[in-house]
Amino acid sequence: MSVPPRTATAPPPRVAVLDYGSGNLHSVCRALGAAGAKVVLATTTAMTAGCDALVVPGVGAFAACMAGLRDVHGDELIREWLAAGRAMLGICVGHQVMFEQGVEHGVAVAGVGVLPGVVERLQAERLPHMGWNTVAPPVGTRMFAGLNGERCYFVHSYALRTLDGPGVTWAEHGGDRFVAALERGPLWSTQFHPEKSGAAGARLLANWLAFVSECAVTGSAYGEAT
Repeated sequence: MSVPPRTATAPPPRVAVLDYGSGNLHSVCRALGAAGAKVVLATTTAMTAGCDALVVPGVGAFAACMAGLRDVHGDELIREWLAAGRAMLGICVGHQVMFEQGVEHGVAVAGVGVLPGVVERLQAERLPHMGWNTVAPPVGTRMFAGLNGERCYFVHSYALRTLDGPGVTWAEHGGDRFVAALERGPLWSTQFHPEKSGAAGARLLANWLAFVSECAVTGSAYGEAT
């Protein structure tokens, strides 16, 4: 399978939201539209043709999300999209599936595997982690540019608890630290829900769309956070 070619576009950026049967699709689409995107709800790979960026939402169980992705060849699309240096945003379980593996209730399921790491249950007394929490972005972050100390909205019991390399935003729940967001080349992803995070989430999406526009002009992603 090959990724549909990108076409040169003027602002607003054209963003495909992948519909594979999981995710807060309508709230994600509304939030992206409010931030300035022209949104395409894509139920097939072909519908992403001409788009500048791809959003992979996701809620529920890791295994169910991966099954839904495979059914629409979304796992192949993600790998090829990123290999081509094209901008992508993963949200919640759409963030988790980017990693090698998810373990829920003792069952290990392979993820898309564009990044190393295992998604596992948080070691906190109170789960799920539901509600507002602060995050600690890396120096030089573009995702959180213009934000300082704002809270983001989380709903999850599983997360990536260790990750090496640049561009990692951390958060903590019940004394357990986990990856709250990631900026890695063309891929930005968040464990929290920017579409439910109020003004902070709106600013984050606007920052991402600015990044998308730059990638569309230059033909590749750059400016990786360190």
